[in-house]
Amino acid sequence: MTLLGVSTLSSAGASAGEAAVNVDVDATFLVQLGLFIVLLLVLKPLLFEPMLKLFEEREKRIEGTRKAASEEDEKSAKALAKYEGIVGKAREAGMAEANALRAEGTKREAVLLADVRTASAATLEQGRAAIAREAKTAREGLRAEAGTLGREIATRVLGREVSP
Repeated sequence: MTLLGVSTLSSAGASAGEAAVNVDVDATFLVQLGLFIVLLLVLKPLLFEPMLKLFEEREKRIEGTRKAASEEDEKSAKALAKYEGIVGKAREAGMAEANALRAEGTKREAVLLADVRTASAATLEQGRAAIAREAKTAREGLRAEAGTLGREIATRVLGREVSP
């Protein structure tokens, strides 16, 4: 028998083909258990708790950084929306200005075309009047010369002088 009164432990349910396992519980077991407890009591404040605090602090920093990043992301999304709104308003204002300038250009074009048409019509009328005057003058001149020319043509055709 040993110190605790347990000399061997055997497996009652072990099959016939397996050998029984003998576990001796003696003073070395108690020494090892004591060393484990002492090591646990020494290492807990010196190693485990600082490591756990370090892990906890790291988690807090990571969460803080994630939170700050999400806040920055929200700020940038708001700034982007504001920027797009301003750009949209500027585009609308630009389009309105372009449309106004286009309309003004169309009006000016219509006025200029009307002026040019009026001037062209006036020039055309002046040209027609000038042509009519020249035609009238030419007719009068031809009427005056018609008699003389007729006599000359008749003289040449007949081969003799024709009287007036």
